[in-house]
Amino acid sequence: MASELSEPPQELALAGAAVTVLLDAFTNALVLLDFRTLDQYRYWAVGSLAGRDPELALRLLPFIAAGLLLALALSGRLNALALGDDLATTLGARVRTTRALGAVAVILLTGAAVAAAGPVTFVGLVVPHVVRAFTGPDARWLVPCSALGGAVLLLSADVIGRIVARPGELEAGVVTAVVGAPFLAVLVKRGKLKEHTR
Repeated sequence: MASELSEPPQELALAGAAVTVLLDAFTNALVLLDFRTLDQYRYWAVGSLAGRDPELALRLLPFIAAGLLLALALSGRLNALALGDDLATTLGARVRTTRALGAVAVILLTGAAVAAAGPVTFVGLVVPHVVRAFTGPDARWLVPCSALGGAVLLLSADVIGRIVARPGELEAGVVTAVVGAPFLAVLVKRGKLKEHTR
């Protein structure tokens, strides 16, 4: 019965893509009706570090601190989950609790990052794969080093964007997309994306 109700992954992906395109069309129609809204939307849609004030950082600090502490506290349990649910349960890990707390950490950190800089793409894909090459799969090293690597990548993208498009600025989200899209293509071609997301 359950197998009859579950959709194949390809159909779910296509349905998700169709809904995304539809909602994007509605968003674009609303944005194009007002030029001031269009300027603000364009600024936020790409993601940038320009124009951020210290007051915003102070408002987001509790969410970032809570997300980081939770992620670091869960890193040991993530090693157990990487072995599979059955083995993790045998080792004493609470699989559902760990997943739920992991989701809370992701929501806190992602929400704070998007509120601060907008949707900067490919940071979460590129950095952990690069860091894994140096730290190995141990989440106790992978999580903190990925946090540091993400900050380094974003700041580097911001600096490159300011140098390349002087006297203007190329948004950090554009630079990370230029770096991340070929990286994703290489990962998919080598089959490492499926391997690391198991």
